[in-house]
Amino acid sequence: MSADPYDDRGNKDRSITNPHGIGTLRAAPGTGHGMETARAFLIGDSMTGGYGKGPDILHDCTVAVDKGEIAVIVGPNGAGKSTAMKAVFGMLDVRQGSVRLDGEDITGLTPQDRVVKGMGFVPQTNNIFTSMTVEENLEMGAFIRTDDFSDTMTQVYDLFPILKEKRAQAAGELSGGQRQQVAVGRALMTRPKVLMLDEPTAGVSPIVMDELFDRIIEVARTGIPILMVEQNARQALEIADKGYVLVQGSNAYSGTGKDLLADPDVRKSFLGG
Repeated sequence: MSADPYDDRGNKDRSITNPHGIGTLRAAPGTGHGMETARAFLIGDSMTGGYGKGPDILHDCTVAVDKGEIAVIVGPNGAGKSTAMKAVFGMLDVRQGSVRLDGEDITGLTPQDRVVKGMGFVPQTNNIFTSMTVEENLEMGAFIRTDDFSDTMTQVYDLFPILKEKRAQAAGELSGGQRQQVAVGRALMTRPKVLMLDEPTAGVSPIVMDELFDRIIEVARTGIPILMVEQNARQALEIADKGYVLVQGSNAYSGTGKDLLADPDVRKSFLGG
């Protein structure tokens, strides 16, 4: 077994058959090939849009992820990374393009309805109830369920042992990394079909970042697709099956995580050389 825990990530970008040519990105500079996405499990396809009556922030932007994969969206500040994530979740107007989940067009659904359909979304900030205990936060994540969710609670505690240890403690008293674990755990309590994370490692130490990425890999290995926005681009691409580099709301580069890490233009422009 390789000593590198991420050795088996970032190089398994499975080709998705697309006989009609719908939803395929053109070859991006540097990668040498497009990414076929028409039958991806979750896809924000050719999205153009913005907030309210404001100007377009996204311009023909496509992001997608398939079952068991980790797809990351990276790029400079102001590139539209979180906006693309919010567009997929229904938090802004998609004026052109579509969002599809498991073959169903969900472009017109509210964020609440998308949660019911199987989307789990963890925003970057304000993502826990600070006055509630850890366990109460997790229970809140099961609000849409009518079945017994105790098995899911056990699975979350197995994934994040520190949360079981601190389950009776107010979530607001936890460290930044532990709060993020609560936020991810609460999203998992909905039994999502896909998990979306907006900068899950923002503000945490490198050691905590590595731990969170390890847990994210474990979630993906259960078959849940993960679409993630990350400012720590190099580290995120190391665990990514797919990577999307956005610039000014448009796709600039796309490929496997391994491809993008090896691309000299991507390294020079976005990864510090």
